[in-house]
Amino acid sequence: MNMGCSEWKEYVERNLAGVDLSFEEALRLFDMPLPVVGRIGNEIRKKRCGELVTFVGDRNISYTNWCVSRCKFCAFYAKTREESYVLSREEILRKVEETVSAGGTQILIQGGLNPALGIVWFENLFSEIKRFFPNVQLHSLSPPEIYFIAENEGMSIRETLERLRAAGLDSLPGGGAEILCDRIRKIISPGKVGADGWIEVMETAHSMGMKTTATMMFGHIEQDEDIIEHLFRIRDLQNRTKGFTAFIPWTFQPGNTELFETIKEPVSVVRYLQALAISRIVLHPVKNIQASWLTQDFEVDKLALSFGANDFGGTILEENIVTAAGKEFKPAKAEEIVKAIRSVGRPAAQRNTLYEVIKYF
Repeated sequence: MNMGCSEWKEYVERNLAGVDLSFEEALRLFDMPLPVVGRIGNEIRKKRCGELVTFVGDRNISYTNWCVSRCKFCAFYAKTREESYVLSREEILRKVEETVSAGGTQILIQGGLNPALGIVWFENLFSEIKRFFPNVQLHSLSPPEIYFIAENEGMSIRETLERLRAAGLDSLPGGGAEILCDRIRKIISPGKVGADGWIEVMETAHSMGMKTTATMMFGHIEQDEDIIEHLFRIRDLQNRTKGFTAFIPWTFQPGNTELFETIKEPVSVVRYLQALAISRIVLHPVKNIQASWLTQDFEVDKLALSFGANDFGGTILEENIVTAAGKEFKPAKAEEIVKAIRSVGRPAAQRNTLYEVIKYF
């Protein structure tokens, strides 16, 4: 499609003015040439975030692989009891200590929906981590995990969050969102909480003053309309609560999953950059858009910085979920991330979970 200068600028101006796009206006973005949609996203990023690119020192600890949800897009969960595990508190503390020693500040603890682990297990774990590492930010337990714990304990979402927060939980990651469209969720994750439940957990957390992130896993069976529905749900909640610190779109990795028979390869880099730029354009209330070198690579992440992203993600000392789907993984060193950011002419800084800069490079 041809796009006039006034129409191109209008998308930028409406984002900066905090004006919600209509569903049709947002959907039209998928028809634009990639360089055009990328430029719109990049112009918005410049105005909202400036040139600085941030990253966090972190680790993803998967505390259990036993999961009753058994989502079709997941290759991580144990198929048999013999293959299942629950990490000991000592092992988790060792991993936290290793992360802190490497300069990390954020610990992401996520795992399967394991009915054997009640809220007391998490309370004891979080309080123990905070006792030894009071400055670590526990950015842990996705909305499906919170919902599952609450349901198992016969507690409300608020009471569950209050107890976990008192034990040391600082903020929630946006995992388990996949696509916030129940038509899709009923196919790829029928055993997991629906879109409304995911939103309920996040809205409750925000009402308590807890910050969270939001994610989107795409590149499976969703259509353009489903992506827009997802973005609108995030946008509308953020308009109400201002509780999301960042949005992270990442691509489905089909290896070793039930969906592999129909989806053999991850979506293209073009589709990833398109979705990321559209996320920036639609999500005017969310300041930070994070690139995903974990599901892409450093070279694509560098491109993403010109399509609306202002954050490079984390060092990720450990990761198990995407790796289980066959994606090659090795931790990133801070100096490697800084070098990548500088190679595209942008300044770099290490941040904490709340996007507060703790070190400029």
